Amino acid sequence: MTGSKDCQVQSHRQADNPLLWSVLHLIENNVDGLKIHTLASQLTDAGLIPSLDESPEKDLFKRNFLLMNALYQLQELLIPEKWLQVEAMDIQLFSYRSAEHAIDKNNPLREYYLDWSRYEADTGEVKRLLEDFWQRYKHFVGVSSVTMSRSVALKCFELNEWATQKEIRQAWRKLALKWHPDREGGDAEKFRRYCEAWSLLKE
Repeated sequence: MTGSKDCQVQSHRQADNPLLWSVLHLIENNVDGLKIHTLASQLTDAGLIPSLDESPEKDLFKRNFLLMNALYQLQELLIPEKWLQVEAMDIQLFSYRSAEHAIDKNNPLREYYLDWSRYEADTGEVKRLLEDFWQRYKHFVGVSSVTMSRSVALKCFELNEWATQKEIRQAWRKLALKWHPDREGGDAEKFRRYCEAWSLLKE
């Protein structure tokens, strides 16, 4: 029984947050930094964060959780290209310097926000939430439907048919980070194709 629970928590920790790329875009376009509530407002205005709970207090908590989760995921993902400072009132990018910047694996806030079970929902609810966000994001970037096969999707990520879910996720993150249309050198068409592949291959 304990093993099953541990497995559920692990899947919570590994879940991708569809807001990653939109959050990164906003941070890169606000060089003087952002506050968490400003970030939330901009994403809401773009139609990327719907109402998450009937209770205003819980809705605020869940929005904050999603954004902090995205920020901590991005912090690790951007190294060694950039250093993302994750502070609720001062979120901004810096050039990465290994001597100065290191992820604190024992940071209780980081640990808290990377654990999806803290979202106050069971496994099914977290999965439903992420799928809903993913559908919104696909529409936002122009992926209307999935037409490719699994083998084509894997080839798109330069993976073989025995690729693990971890390898698939790593390939998606690397390519999405490189080709996001809002980034310098990005390519909207390539990014949409990778989104389509990830939509098919993600668990």
